[in-house]
Amino acid sequence: MNLFESTYDVIVVGGGHAGSEAAAAAANLGSSTLLITMSLQNIAQMSCNPAMGGIAKGQIVREIDAIGGYSGIITDKTAIQFKMLNKSKGPAMWSPRAQSDRMRFAEEWRMHLEQTENLDMFQDSVNGLLFEGDKIVGVKTLLGLEIYGRTVIVTAGTFLNGKIHIGEKTFGGGRAGEGASTGITEDLVARGFEAGRMKTGTPPRVDARSLDFSKMIEQPGDEITSKFSYTNTKNLTEQRSCYMSYTSPEVHELLRQGFENSPMYTGRIKGIGPRYCPSIEDKIDRFASKDRHQIFVEPEGWHTTEIYVNGFSTSLPHDVQYKALKKVAGFENVKFLRFGYAIEYDFFPPTQLQHSLETKLIKNLYFAGQINGTTGYEEAAAQGLMAGINAALSIKGEEPFILKRDEAYIGVLIDDLITKGTEEPYRMFTSRAEYRTLLRQDNADLRLTPRSYAIGLASRDRMNKVLEKQEKTDLFIKFLKETSIKPEDVNDILNEKDSAAVSQSMKMFKIASRPQLNFNDVKRFPKVKEFILEHEIDDDVVEQTEIHVKYSGYIEKEKNSADKLQRLENIKIPLNFNYQKIHSISYEAREKLSKIQPATISQASRISGVSPSDVSVLLVYMGR
Repeated sequence: MNLFESTYDVIVVGGGHAGSEAAAAAANLGSSTLLITMSLQNIAQMSCNPAMGGIAKGQIVREIDAIGGYSGIITDKTAIQFKMLNKSKGPAMWSPRAQSDRMRFAEEWRMHLEQTENLDMFQDSVNGLLFEGDKIVGVKTLLGLEIYGRTVIVTAGTFLNGKIHIGEKTFGGGRAGEGASTGITEDLVARGFEAGRMKTGTPPRVDARSLDFSKMIEQPGDEITSKFSYTNTKNLTEQRSCYMSYTSPEVHELLRQGFENSPMYTGRIKGIGPRYCPSIEDKIDRFASKDRHQIFVEPEGWHTTEIYVNGFSTSLPHDVQYKALKKVAGFENVKFLRFGYAIEYDFFPPTQLQHSLETKLIKNLYFAGQINGTTGYEEAAAQGLMAGINAALSIKGEEPFILKRDEAYIGVLIDDLITKGTEEPYRMFTSRAEYRTLLRQDNADLRLTPRSYAIGLASRDRMNKVLEKQEKTDLFIKFLKETSIKPEDVNDILNEKDSAAVSQSMKMFKIASRPQLNFNDVKRFPKVKEFILEHEIDDDVVEQTEIHVKYSGYIEKEKNSADKLQRLENIKIPLNFNYQKIHSISYEAREKLSKIQPATISQASRISGVSPSDVSVLLVYMGR
């Protein structure tokens, strides 16, 4: 395809995590796709911390992988450390996290995109959008090109009118060393879109050779590592440690001396920052009673000396950053590679989107990532994947691919954005998901690969693995329910675990469900050993079986609750419904419903300001 003469099915603006997943998904669904980015060298750049996953974020990466995205595969290929967080809690809380080699991560993404059929890449800056009536038809670039596309996905990250702050110094930029993007916001506002400003920050990067790690607490990875992807990527066999240190009252006092020149406190920064990832100055101001805060020392790769100083995000003057960090244990002789900074950028309140991530005002225009007010690579990648899928499906005239709240964290993320909006950078937590027992990291493939396979994204090989996993899990559960074990085969193990001995044969399912036993103990039962060998049961199947045995009651309860929600999800609200004519619902509810235009009664019930009595009136009005 000639870049300058043909019309693409999908044009993706921006090559970050959202843009990369969007381009890959659209191309893999058969759409001719163009990814335009300001720098081909910085594809999927880890602009902030060199890590993927974490609490709830790890579940999102596994969901992306289950659907057929690339983030999990690339994380596995470039990881330098792996941890499963929250293992002391129930499986609904287990969250995988990996430190990545930042340079290799971007390189691997570039290689994957270059090997993706139907995908072209081009380096230029998009500074305008092309419209015909209420439809998007293409983009304009800094070089003066007009490139046409049937759909456009904007994934501009922090680049839209980006402004970087270090102390009293302010300059335009999307991230350190890269310019801002102008023109897109102005075109959209002229079309009636509402825009706002947000901010985020990043800490200094320092030279590992200047640090004294003996004064820090080592943070190694898990002894037995796992991975993100359900494909045949390899588990880590070698890892790099992270380290931990602490600030002190002396550090805090030095930082406070810079407050009068801080853009946060002088009012130069107007955007709202992330509540759950505050700057160091914000932490010592908001939590004045704390005399220390954790500092995580994270290597940026296998072979680089660059260190990411997690927990020390700041926009204070560079001399203040230097003086304060030198007082942290292990940093006495620190050499800076880059100072921390804050960045302000434009975003568009996501209530202006449909659940497909298509905008309500302009047809065939999609937003994904930080343009929607989110923060984090994982949240951005998930939105990019969904926008790419839906843009490709719209080209084919097919229904959009929308995940519900009981199907995926991705469904929770998008539903929260569309129905509730956000006034601060949105970050995913397990607490946001009311069905988190169903949405575990271990079963993302069982939940989502069949849905993805049905639209043609997940491969036949992926689907076969899911079917095999489900079949073997069902077989293992059936075996435990139907097979008895004799006292002499189990009592020694029960005594070891301080669990009551049995006096007669008993079904293994009942014994396996005892809280004192885990499945490493169950695998020692003679008949279980034989079953596992005979049926080639792998660790994933064992994990699925154990979770079912231990938590089946909780899982069933959440399924019943989700079924009740589904009844409201099935009650559709006509497009552009006139809520103003229903005077028996509150004025606030009429205002919010008119603005957001929910597609179903269930979505309406989740909008802030819509009360249960308002929902009851809507149900009556809809004939229920």
